[in-house]
Amino acid sequence: MREQIEGFSDLSILVLGDVMLDRFLWGNVDRISPEAPVPVVRVEKEEYFPGGAANVARNLTPFAKDVFVCGLIGLDADGDTLQQCLVNAGAICDSMVRDRDFHTICKTRVIARQQQVVRIDREKRRALTDEQVQGIVSMVEGMVGQLDAIILEDYAKGFLDERLVGPITRIASEAGIIVTVDPNPLNPLPYHGVTSVKPNRKEAFEIAGVIDEDPGANPLEDKALLEVGTRLQKIWDTPNVLVTLGEQGMILFTRDEDPFHIPTQAKEVFDVSGAGDTAIALLTLSLAAGHTAKQAANIANQASSRVVGKLGTATVTPEDFE
Repeated sequence: MREQIEGFSDLSILVLGDVMLDRFLWGNVDRISPEAPVPVVRVEKEEYFPGGAANVARNLTPFAKDVFVCGLIGLDADGDTLQQCLVNAGAICDSMVRDRDFHTICKTRVIARQQQVVRIDREKRRALTDEQVQGIVSMVEGMVGQLDAIILEDYAKGFLDERLVGPITRIASEAGIIVTVDPNPLNPLPYHGVTSVKPNRKEAFEIAGVIDEDPGANPLEDKALLEVGTRLQKIWDTPNVLVTLGEQGMILFTRDEDPFHIPTQAKEVFDVSGAGDTAIALLTLSLAAGHTAKQAANIANQASSRVVGKLGTATVTPEDFE
């Protein structure tokens, strides 16, 4: 595993998708408000982290040579903070789209005694303008010579649509660049011909149009799940579909091969925030490094198993695999 990860250090990855700022307010509760039956949180610490597609980039930076991020942010303080967080993590933000009429998406989590009390979302779904789409497409065309992979990270906030996905997947295909996708059922897009798509179980069932029943103990005997995998491969015409299954690990559907189940390696689960971001990041790095789909899925599973043992929007590092 360590030798496989060392091969990531020469890779350059571009992340395209819905970026956001994760704000954490940490404190304690010692009384109930006299104004309403709610706890009063005495804030002791405030932290900011890249969220959404920006968190995928943050997961890549400890491993890859260059990590480029392209998303939509506002000309506001939250946008400045998000960019600074990414730069501090080692990402390159030159291709970020800044719009004075857009407010950077920010999710604020209030945590007391290691328990999340409330989450406050400030967001508004906004599609890119035609001019912004063309600018991004031109930017990607100019980067093909230095990219090993592109990640399309969809949180259904409006950044990704057919105007952007179609040209980018075509450019990548012509240049032989790996493309992986973290899809969203609220924004169905034609990801035909991409290298791999990674939905979670809920997303996979919704996109495939199959009713989900309680999963059985063995995913390889879960008839509904197996049907979903077959349908998704046809829908996306992709060689690999990796479905994350939470406490059951992951299952890989590959052309001309039987489904491959990878049990979770997690010993304790403190927080699942960002586990999907970690999975798509390590899956992409592995595929770009030339590993097989099974090897890539195994590395993604191991990384996700480690990140859920950390509190908050956490990431993994090469040292976690020692």
